[in-house]
Amino acid sequence: MPMHNPPHPGEVIKELCLEPLDLSVTEAAQSLGVSRKTLSSIINGRAGISPEMAVRLSIVFNTSSESWLNQQSHYDLWQAEQHRGELRLKPLPALHGQFTPNDVKEVLA
Repeated sequence: MPMHNPPHPGEVIKELCLEPLDLSVTEAAQSLGVSRKTLSSIINGRAGISPEMAVRLSIVFNTSSESWLNQQSHYDLWQAEQHRGELRLKPLPALHGQFTPNDVKEVLA
């Protein structure tokens, strides 16, 4: 399934958490127990959501920490995929046919 360009989680915080509650960045930062600079960096896409921040967001905005980390992961992966061609990498050949994609899936599961 092709990926679309997911928003940075900071945009989601701004549009779905701060704006509907008419919260300023300063007020939200105080509620989250972080500095205004920290929250501003996230909202403006200059910093990502850490696991600790995901927990803070989940408590303050009654959401799940997993949803925040998933949003960050999707955003980061999409950004990395945009540079896939620049990596100039090739897949390793199967080691004498010993490994199949299913073998790899089992190891990673």
